[in-house]
Amino acid sequence: MSTGSHALADRDELAQLPGQPFVAYRGDALHVEDVALKALAGQYGTPLFVYSKAAMLAALGAYQRGFAGRQAQICYAMKANSSLGVLQVFAKAGCGFDIVSGGELERVLAAGGDAQKIIFSGVGKTRAEMRQALSVGIGCFNVESASELDVLSDVASQMGLKAPVSIRVNPNVDPKTHPYISTGLKGNKFGVAHEDALRIYQHAAKLKGLKVVGIDCHIGSQITDTTPYLDAMDRVLELVAAIEGVGITLEHIDFGGGLGINYNHDTPPEADALWQLLLAKLDARGYGHKKLMIEPGRSLVGNAGVCLTEVLYVKPGEQKNFCIVDAAMNDLPRPAMYQAFHAIVPIAAAGPDAVAATFDVVGPICESGDWLGRDRPLLVAPGDHLAVLSAGAYCMSMASNYNTRGRAAELLVDGSTVHLIRERESAQDQMRHERLVTD
Repeated sequence: MSTGSHALADRDELAQLPGQPFVAYRGDALHVEDVALKALAGQYGTPLFVYSKAAMLAALGAYQRGFAGRQAQICYAMKANSSLGVLQVFAKAGCGFDIVSGGELERVLAAGGDAQKIIFSGVGKTRAEMRQALSVGIGCFNVESASELDVLSDVASQMGLKAPVSIRVNPNVDPKTHPYISTGLKGNKFGVAHEDALRIYQHAAKLKGLKVVGIDCHIGSQITDTTPYLDAMDRVLELVAAIEGVGITLEHIDFGGGLGINYNHDTPPEADALWQLLLAKLDARGYGHKKLMIEPGRSLVGNAGVCLTEVLYVKPGEQKNFCIVDAAMNDLPRPAMYQAFHAIVPIAAAGPDAVAATFDVVGPICESGDWLGRDRPLLVAPGDHLAVLSAGAYCMSMASNYNTRGRAAELLVDGSTVHLIRERESAQDQMRHERLVTD
């Protein structure tokens, strides 16, 4: 079975992964940028999320290079990670934001985001959320049904406004990803059918409370192949020609997000390389002059974050060995929800009492689905710390208080500087808005 030398070999391999340039070993100590994770675990406790500012800006830089010389707006899809400190990084970098709720709108504004650079997506916007967004002057609503168009027009008309809209078109393109994060097929709840789009655009153009400004497409998440993007662009540009052919001008084309990251030797294209291909197709079809909108989320933050966790117990068994840690499915929901893979590595050299074995890494929650990794070779002992990698996206934003567990603290690392951007949640924090019944 695995030995200490095997663990070190895994570390060397990790240090070379292209998705992790700002998370690497220095000797036997894992660092985020210039900060040793062992020191952070000792100071702030675990579970603990640690994010690299440099990693976020490097990922954003690939998109910015891809759009150099173009009229383009990058809107961070904040559902991936909506912590204020993370939003602030992208707001200061000039990004817009893709939101899906009124609460996310409030977060963007609290973090210093520009309301005019906000796109409001989602299939179930309420009238209250529409009024809220219109009152602050957001840039565009990505509308996902004909009935939503009617409601939004009514709300805007009552306010004496015209709501800027882009209709999300479902191109029926298979992104070849997990079915829970596929959004562009006929069976998905998102968008309007490709064959209905022209009729719905003509309906939107007649509504007095709306101004048609664009077209939107988003086919899924964790996409690692260029082909679905190219196919979706072909389908969208067919519609652009048809829509403008009946006299409806589209100011922008929104190609959504969904670009994958390296979780487990995945090989997604670099953002700038992907957009070279897409822009070439756009130019060839005569639409290179259009304003472009994109909504990346996971690809900006996923590999910028790690979750630190302490080993509580090592529990051998006849069929399985369990490494029981203090992080759980309420902290890292992706494995339980999607059977998702996260690399799990030690943050320091193993101690003399460490046990080399193949483990299922599991948490304390009373559910069999509470696991973070299956069949992982580890050299661990109680009191050791592990890092769950690629934890910057869809972890804290999906975290819960199941089993009355407080949500973890979050840190933002900038070189050698550490910023506490979320304090650890206490039981008192969770119960603050609850009331006992009085007789």
